[in-house]
Amino acid sequence: MPPAAGNSSHSTDPAPPVHHGPRHPGPPLNRPLIVIFAAVALDAVGIGLIFPILPRLLEEVTLSRDIATAMGVMIALYAAMQFVFAPVLGALSDNFGRRPVLLVSLAGAAVDYLVMAFAPHLWMLLIGRAIAGLTSANMAVATAYLTDITPEDQRARRFGLFNAMFGAGFIVGPVLGGLLGDYWLRLPFIAAAILNGCNFLLALFVLPESRKPARQRIELAALNPLRPLRWLFTMRHLLPIVAVFFILAATGEAYGTCWALWGQDAFGWNGFWVGLSLGAFGVCQMLVQAFLPGPASRLLGERGAVLAGIAAACTALALLAFASAGWMVFAIMPLVALSGIGAPSLQALATRQVDADRQGQLQGVLASAMSLASIVAPLGFSTFYFVVRDQWPGAIWLSVVAVYAVALPLVLLGTRATRPAAPA
Repeated sequence: MPPAAGNSSHSTDPAPPVHHGPRHPGPPLNRPLIVIFAAVALDAVGIGLIFPILPRLLEEVTLSRDIATAMGVMIALYAAMQFVFAPVLGALSDNFGRRPVLLVSLAGAAVDYLVMAFAPHLWMLLIGRAIAGLTSANMAVATAYLTDITPEDQRARRFGLFNAMFGAGFIVGPVLGGLLGDYWLRLPFIAAAILNGCNFLLALFVLPESRKPARQRIELAALNPLRPLRWLFTMRHLLPIVAVFFILAATGEAYGTCWALWGQDAFGWNGFWVGLSLGAFGVCQMLVQAFLPGPASRLLGERGAVLAGIAAACTALALLAFASAGWMVFAIMPLVALSGIGAPSLQALATRQVDADRQGQLQGVLASAMSLASIVAPLGFSTFYFVVRDQWPGAIWLSVVAVYAVALPLVLLGTRATRPAAPA
């Protein structure tokens, strides 16, 4: 589902100065940082509310237990809309500013969740999920905003905090979603709508603009979602690192696709226990991402941190595959969270490959690469899960280990090829 974590020394003025180039180090937590992190946490709560109840919701509207296709399509559709619109929103934020794009997407998400709360048919849920994917593409804009107000030497730590806030949202979201879903299956959607409305109001009244908008005339061709990917192929030094993002995103989709189903089938979990397990992961992820990415990058190097994360993931997945009781899942959870220690180093490394005026475009491309993986992976993992569901539900986690094993040579090449020289 979805990690970065310096101190700095300029004024604590809540509104960051407009800039075009590198900025001097700023305070570790000024007001714009607090607002962005709070917005990310609220966004995660809204997303996490839905996970525990999605399988039961699909069984209700399809009147069938065989929901493999519906599950894969619903998750893939969400990712497909992110793929199409993340680079568009990133480019629009470069041109018009981060703030207006964030506000429009947050307002759209609030309305969409409210509509989904009362959708009685599968096709209506699919349309609602597509709109939710479009509005969730704002994470690329939030990442670009964070890049605008953060000096290069502080980005790994702040990207870790960014993802830690997402983990903090998952502490509350899934547990609340499981509880509300056991009371009424549609209630989590209403809660998600309220939280996104709060997110919108927070950004509207508190968040300043982070950069001077270019305000150039936009050609229609510039809104082509494939255009940023063509730009990627002109920046060949970015290809390996984008490929690594794609691989890590693909493996991560197994959790969102199969976790609730696996918990129900393997351990008989209800919505509360599914939510509680996801909340426990949120606690572990928040602690890992808040405190370990910086030290891991310093001790192991950026490439070593990525490889250590993969090693932790494969070990945790193998243990999950053979877990025979629910308590074992909670014991393995810290190791699952530890698998994310390399992501902030990978993301910080990527931001140093382009200049300040292209950060929105870069973050849009990275989000698109991860969304492209999220289109393909849920369909594959959901299909495989329903093949092994009756015989051995835990086999799904060994399939993820297999993906890591096949991808490892590319990860080694990509992280080595994109390792930059130390900044002056």
